[in-house]
Amino acid sequence: MLIRMRHILLFFFVAFCSYNLTAQQTTKELLRWAADAEGNAPYIIPDPANPSKLIGFEVDIANEIAKILNMEAVFVQNQWDGLIPGLNNRNYDIAINGLEITDDRKEEINFSVPYYLTYEQLVVLKDRIDINSMSDLEGKRVGALKSSLAERILRSDKSIKVLTYDGEVSALTDMANGRLDAVLCDAPIAIYYAEPDERFKLVGLPIGEVSYGIVIKKDNIELLNKINYALGILKSSKKLREILEEWNLWNYTMAQYTDDYIPSTTIPSKYQYYRKHTDKPKNILTYLERYWLSMPTFAMGASMTLSISILSMLVAIIVGLFLAIARVYGPFLISKAAILFIEVIRGTPLLIQLYFIYYALPIIGIQLPAYVAAIIGLGLNYAAYEAENYRAGLFSVPKGQMEAALSLGMRRRTALRFIILPQAVRLVIPPVTNDFISLLKDSSLVSIITIIELTKEYFRLSSTYFDFLGTGIIVAAIYLLLGLPFVRLSKYLENKYSIYKPKSGS
Repeated sequence: MLIRMRHILLFFFVAFCSYNLTAQQTTKELLRWAADAEGNAPYIIPDPANPSKLIGFEVDIANEIAKILNMEAVFVQNQWDGLIPGLNNRNYDIAINGLEITDDRKEEINFSVPYYLTYEQLVVLKDRIDINSMSDLEGKRVGALKSSLAERILRSDKSIKVLTYDGEVSALTDMANGRLDAVLCDAPIAIYYAEPDERFKLVGLPIGEVSYGIVIKKDNIELLNKINYALGILKSSKKLREILEEWNLWNYTMAQYTDDYIPSTTIPSKYQYYRKHTDKPKNILTYLERYWLSMPTFAMGASMTLSISILSMLVAIIVGLFLAIARVYGPFLISKAAILFIEVIRGTPLLIQLYFIYYALPIIGIQLPAYVAAIIGLGLNYAAYEAENYRAGLFSVPKGQMEAALSLGMRRRTALRFIILPQAVRLVIPPVTNDFISLLKDSSLVSIITIIELTKEYFRLSSTYFDFLGTGIIVAAIYLLLGLPFVRLSKYLENKYSIYKPKSGS
């Protein structure tokens, strides 16, 4: 029996070692590439038929590059205007998200050879007859993507009133609502969002030339060479052209760049797929079907929002309590330090604090995962407010109780723990609960540090379907449902632990 057991153990040991050896041999090096999934079609968007999956011509290019380099492509979500800071912090290896090759950006990071060339396109409302070219924009309100070539072109003419946006779809929406006279955007956006929309029309000749490149950290020359090699293979094998044609993006600038003037025979299948699943629904059932397909995505976003909010509030409650005690009962220097912390945190925007924790701290060697940074950022921010709630609660307890405890021989620490704090905590239950509801909503700001939570999912899906109303109502209802249990819990705790019990029947 013992011999059999030894044989069995030996068999499992050999099998385990063989499995590990095989796994090590087949494990590929990761190519972590970043983009903003709110970047709009055709760059990178949730699949309209399956929102949990990402599609786009840049997704296809990233996957093909990884295949050529025998690596595994891993997507990392990052806010568009934070892509380069995130790259410099080594949060990912490359970024590919319609980033234009410019001289000022070259000073900070490396660009690959271009993977796509296009131009700027002027878009106006269908009934506008007074704007047909750039020369007609004098005194007009014109929208453009922030930090883009379109913005620089518009700002070169001081007579144009330039308004910038985080997304070009938002600019088109503002124009449809009468807030803009025109929008200057990259041609792919015009093709996917303006041309099919009966409210808009494309006017004028192509403006300028836009070159998209993959960005790599300045000191990573080895990876830069690999990426350029892979793009060279894509270009020479005509796989790059195939991808662009499938997305209806092949144009005369790419023909010149690749010296490939053969007439196109590839069906723009992915463009047709996108149009089929994003065209305005003909009936309410189609809308409901879309919303139903989006529910798993919303559920993932809601779970992220809830987990970050609960953990951040725990940090806020604990740290806030210590700050309040330090401020009220601590020695002079500790009390002043607590006051300084509270005033600095309350006097600066939460957005800046999140940027500082996630992007600035790595400069001094402190690099936190996005999830941890989000919890610390929100937690410390709200700790300052909780400290003031607790301080008000501490001052609400009559001073005579502490004096009585001390006169009876109690240590100050013991009196604080068993007499003062229990009463103060009961008094601050309502404001603490209100702060949690506020924190739940403020958690939407963590999307700037690569976290995909509920509000980010709203922006991604609403820009995919161009449906801000329906998805907005759903997201608002989810936030309401997330907050309601805590409102009920607050009332329960307030009734259970309130110092002043309401009279029955009152």
